[in-house]
Amino acid sequence: MREAIHPSYGPVVFRDRAADYAFLTRSTMTSEKTIEWEDGHTYPVVDVEISDVSHPFYTGTARVLDTAGRVERFERRYGKKG
Repeated sequence: MREAIHPSYGPVVFRDRAADYAFLTRSTMTSEKTIEWEDGHTYPVVDVEISDVSHPFYTGTARVLDTAGRVERFERRYGKKG
């Protein structure tokens, strides 16, 4: 590999503000803000809008649409053409 063309890859804390949840991982993202982690070290922190803790799909609060019922209701309301 060529030298000095790849971004630095290091530990970063991603913080989900909506769920008050944070996790430490490795990434090429950086930030000017830092946070002291549970291990006593200071890491850059990246605030995210949504994570697996607050996303409706992962939490089980996602709405399931009844498409068959919608079609039947539309046909009742406006009648079948044909």
